[in-house]
Amino acid sequence: MRVKLWLVLCLASLLIGLGYLGSGVDGWRLLPENALESAILFEIRLPRLVLAGLNGMALGMAGAVLQLQLKNPLAEPGITGIAGGAGLATVVALYWGGLTPIAWSLPLVGMLGGALSLILLWLLSSGQMFGLRLILAGVALASLTGALMAVVLNLAPNPFAFQEWALWLMGSVANRGWSHVWLMAPSLVLALLLLLSQRRFLSAQIFDDATIATLGFQLGWNRFLIFAAVALLVSASVVTAGIIGFVGLLAPHAARLLGQHQPLPMILLSALLGAWLLMLMDWLVRLIPTPVELQLGVVVSLIGAPWLLILLYRQHSAKY
Repeated sequence: MRVKLWLVLCLASLLIGLGYLGSGVDGWRLLPENALESAILFEIRLPRLVLAGLNGMALGMAGAVLQLQLKNPLAEPGITGIAGGAGLATVVALYWGGLTPIAWSLPLVGMLGGALSLILLWLLSSGQMFGLRLILAGVALASLTGALMAVVLNLAPNPFAFQEWALWLMGSVANRGWSHVWLMAPSLVLALLLLLSQRRFLSAQIFDDATIATLGFQLGWNRFLIFAAVALLVSASVVTAGIIGFVGLLAPHAARLLGQHQPLPMILLSALLGAWLLMLMDWLVRLIPTPVELQLGVVVSLIGAPWLLILLYRQHSAKY
């Protein structure tokens, strides 16, 4: 069953990649026939596809880790306010003009915002990092960061800056290049190394905290490293593609629906499903005939919001 699942996912990814890269003006073809088509393929479409895959991988992994760590199936970077905090810090840094959109220090600024959001989330939930109180605190925090970002946008120095920032916050991988891929890569690699160093702690998340403590783990330090990795993943995604919600919610649930419940394999499968989902959504964005290309974050939200309502309804029904 697992072998068939991986084969289906690999085949689906291959088909998405071929359709994404090979669409031509006068018919489908993969190999470019002139210098213009070569530039379009290697400088526009390929980095956009890679960036969509990396963002989906980061968000899928972050969502899976948060759901495991907080023991809440509704936890995801957008709902918990982490993405909003990273976005707010990034917009403020860009507003004051201290950094450029492809500055190497920008992911660190986003990580700081995500980390501060985590601290506020812990304070708002009274240290109870589980249950309905966490979700309510996360929604409140997401609303607060969204309102503060709206204030920053209202204070934009000119209408062009307002439009650019507003479209960026909606989430998109359009008009991105290899510079954005290289900007995201260090944070993604560092987050992967942090999660890899905590693989035993992540595997132990099937137990409660008391049992985990008896296994010799230092809960405070281990969780700090886990949340630092999540903040890195989310901030790297926000800096390079804006705020894209619900991928961190959809990918882990899809992994569970496919029968994967063990922590480490579930995180890996969530990363791959997140990459697959975001590449598919971006492909659909390109195919939908609209006068102006839809923002990727908007399309993902149109699919993810109904799914969240279904999950909330199922969780409520399970209590009665």
